[in-house]
Amino acid sequence: MKTLISALALTFVGTVAVADGHAPTPSVEAVNQSVSNGIVSAEMVVAAENGWMVVHRTDTEMKPGPVVGYAPLRMGDNVDVAAILMEEVSAGDMLMLMVHAETGGMSTGVFEYTLGATEDGPIRVDGELVMATITAE
Repeated sequence: MKTLISALALTFVGTVAVADGHAPTPSVEAVNQSVSNGIVSAEMVVAAENGWMVVHRTDTEMKPGPVVGYAPLRMGDNVDVAAILMEEVSAGDMLMLMVHAETGGMSTGVFEYTLGATEDGPIRVDGELVMATITAE
């Protein structure tokens, strides 16, 4: 019995070590959608750590603009992530749904990012922002 318990313990420790060594690769999946209900959503957001899906205004230059909404993310897969829009978004407006970290701010669980700040700032993978751009319908 002692051997069985030891084997199970080693298996568990080995599994945890492998899981810890492979953080999920951040990504955002979203499509053009109506925002007439004051909400914008992503079908799936993958986060390597707890953080935020942040909704930025953008345009054809594809630079992140002012934040118009955000929603919390858990580490791993987040399905049907919905952010309440904090200001009116019209049909035809372009939005970036971007993964941001929950780091560097004064309070955990409080979104503290302002455009260009480092607190709760955007995540980059290989130097690229993790985001999807959609057009409001």
